[in-house]
Formats: sequence, structure tokens, C-alpha cells
Amino acid sequence: MELKKTALYKKHIELGAKMVPFAGYEMPLSYTSLIEEHKAVRNSVGMFDVSHMGEFMVKGPQALSLVQKLTSNDVTKLSNGKAQYSCFPNKTGGIIDDLLVYQIKEEVYMLVVNASNIVKDWDWIIKNNTENAIVENHSDNTSLFALQGPLALNVLQQLTKEQLSEIPYYSFRIGEVAGISDVIISATGYTGSGGFELYVSNENATALWDAIISAGTEENIIPVGLGARDTLRLEMGYCLYGNDIDDTTSPLEAGLSWITKLDKPFINADYLAKQKQQGVQKKLVGFEMIERGIPRKDYEICNAAGEVIGKVTSGGQSPNLSKGIGMGYVSSSFSKIDTEIYIQIRKKKIKAVIKKLPFIKI
Repeated sequence: MELKKTALYKKHIELGAKMVPFAGYEMPLSYTSLIEEHKAVRNSVGMFDVSHMGEFMVKGPQALSLVQKLTSNDVTKLSNGKAQYSCFPNKTGGIIDDLLVYQIKEEVYMLVVNASNIVKDWDWIIKNNTENAIVENHSDNTSLFALQGPLALNVLQQLTKEQLSEIPYYSFRIGEVAGISDVIISATGYTGSGGFELYVSNENATALWDAIISAGTEENIIPVGLGARDTLRLEMGYCLYGNDIDDTTSPLEAGLSWITKLDKPFINADYLAKQKQQGVQKKLVGFEMIERGIPRKDYEICNAAGEVIGKVTSGGQSPNLSKGIGMGYVSSSFSKIDTEIYIQIRKKKIKAVIKKLPFIKI
């Protein structure tokens, strides 16, 4: 199947990006080096093209009741200009996807979903839309940039009259940026270093990208690819769908009880309430390598006796800590902070220790 291209594909080629297939798209893995791009976001500012993500609009008098039924978090806590992290629980205790829910205005919500799950999520929403809410798929018409890092506000403020310092975390405004109207400016991101995510129509994507890059010259802004996006989110202990959460992992096992509001009705809430009461058998934990080694997805996690107690779901070398870090599910009895574990790397068991997430404090 032919890979899709974002509106900025030609720009990435011009910038010399290393392109790779990802979630059905040709996406930039890196432009210079993963380390340089990672540290730019941690220390100054970088910009990602994440236009492969999906955007669904849910509208009308029944919009709230549909989104409330589909998602684990409490949508009634939102107000205009607010967003929340949530997930779609399935009917077997797992997670169909994790997502952001935006309340654009009364009776209008935007759901931002993972690129690899756009078709699956859309089908799930349509199948469960017994409320007959109005549902629209805007994914192919919308571009999304993530301007991330401690200097992101300095860069973006040059291009808009919106007072960016007045937008709280997980809030957004819709305004003009670089002369382009109706841009959603969201104080969210997947890096832990602060900044904004910008939703814009495809026809204005290149103009907005160029304006931000130009405005960031003094701050040494650089484009950043998916490679650094992964190491940045891993340092923060953020889940990646398909690795740390999927159709077989419950939000409670994944440490997402904070977005699982069991005092409201939603799909399969009864199962999760029972699981919470009984206690989970496995838990998602973070760990740091004590001995030298880089953990990778699907490596076995063992106890001191060599017995397999779990599996790595995400792992790599932390550019900020200069050591191997990872996440994985272990039997609940081994999930306590500071517990020593062993990662099976090739034919050796390499010592690691369970750590509280996030791995770094910013």
C-alpha cells in the first residue's frame, strides 16, 4: 500500500530528513542527529511535524453523551478552551487508543487520536454512536505541529497577539498566528519540556511552518523527527500506543487510573471497577539500567532467581541520563520502587532497578 504524505513532505525532503514509514505515512525520523534534536527540545526549542495524527469532530446536542460513553475520563469536567487526556476502553478490559479530548465550544468536541489507529477508532466511534451525534473525520485535512521546549513561547509569541503565557497547561485558544486565522494553539505536548501544539489546515501548513522556523532563528530552533520524539517521551514515562498500552492492557495496569473515572458510566466501566477492587496482576513500571546495557521492546524481565516476571515495552538510551532506561510490565509483587530486576539482553541478564516516573525532573 502506498504511504501517505503530510502537507510538509517536500519541506522535509528539502531539509534532508531521513524519512521512514510510520503508521501508514512517510515521516521524518531525524534531520541531523537524535541526540542534537533531543537536547534542542530539552534546552531550547524544536519543532515536530506530527500531522499524521487523527482529528475527529463530534458535534450536536448528543456530542457530550457520546464522548462521555466512549472515553474513560470525565468529559463534564471540561469547559470551552480546555483539553484532557483520556482513552477508549474496549469491551475486554483493554485500550483501543489513548487520545486528547478538546472542548472547542458547547456541543463541539475534537478527539485527537494516534495515526496508527485512525481507522480502528473511527469504526469504533461509528459503531457505538447510538446517540446519533454528528461525527466528522478531519484527519486528512488537518496539519499538526508540536513546538516544544523552554523557548517555545518566546518563538511563537512573535507571531500572534494571543497572550501565550495566559494559556494554562491542557488549555487552548483559537486565534491568528503568522497572519493565518483559526489556528488552534494548545498548551500540550508529548515531550515534557513545555510548548504548544498547533492545528492548522493543510493549505496553510507550509506557511505556518516557515514562519515559526524564521521566528525561531535567534533561539536556534531546529526541526525534530520521530526518533527524538520517542526518547523525549520515554524520559517522561509517557505511554506509546502499541508498545506500553494496547488492546490487551487495561488503563489500571498501565498506571492510568487517574484518567479512569469509575464514578461515571462508560464502555466496560464495570469490568474496570471490578479489576480495581480485586487488584491488578501486572503493572507498568519504569526502570533504569544499573549495569551497562540498552533495553529494547520485548526483552524479558527476570527476578534474581532468573525467573521471567515480565517484558520490556519501551526502552533505549536516555540522552539526558546517559544510561539505558525503559518501561515494561512486571508481576505486581515486583513493582515496588527500588526493586532490583534483570533485563535479558542477548544471553546475559543485566541488572536494573525500578524507578518512579518520570525519569527526569524538568
